Amino acid sequence: MISFSKAKDMFRLQREAKKVKKELANIHVEAEGKYCQVVVSAEQEVVSITINPGTDISLLAPDLKDAFNRAMKKAQV
Repeated sequence: MISFSKAKDMFRLQREAKKVKKELANIHVEAEGKYCQVVVSAEQEVVSITINPGTDISLLAPDLKDAFNRAMKKAQV
């Protein structure tokens, strides 16, 4: 059986976890490549992808992948 004080502590921890999750959504991390910029939230969700005008599509894919991976690694730290 769970005591009242343990239940109270669990409820407090849940509230704190929700607060931290909201704060993580507001932290943005970016990484730039030669042809693009990727911004992700600390929750590891893509916020935006910006592609430089006039970029050759054949050059974009590897650059975009690299920028995305670097942004995600930064968000994990």
